[in-house]
Amino acid sequence: QVQLVESGGGLVQAGGSLKLSCAASKNIFTINAMGWYRQAPGQQREAVATIISTGSTNYTDSVKGRFTISRDTAKNTVYLQMNSLKPEDTAVYYCNAYIRTWLGVWRDYWGQGTQVTVSS
Repeated sequence: QVQLVESGGGLVQAGGSLKLSCAASKNIFTINAMGWYRQAPGQQREAVATIISTGSTNYTDSVKGRFTISRDTAKNTVYLQMNSLKPEDTAVYYCNAYIRTWLGVWRDYWGQGTQVTVSS
């Protein structure tokens, strides 16, 4: 079964930085898109940043210029560098990947989530 393991969350003061990592493993034939989503208490999950196999990236407006998504294809790992963090960035951040397994099936996979808390 495909696994996505996240790391790098934590508590940081406003204006600080954090870097999230997400490594995908097991039964992976190829990965198309990878991305980060977040969900704050009482809010719907939203897409933060995505990167596809060509390297093209997309960001939600509220993080443009502050967050950078990158990917190490050889390691099946996606990163999210978060700078100039704001209290409103506080949420559980989830890694997502659209993966084809060795069985030939394409589907979305999710990590377990990592808490990011930004204090004012």
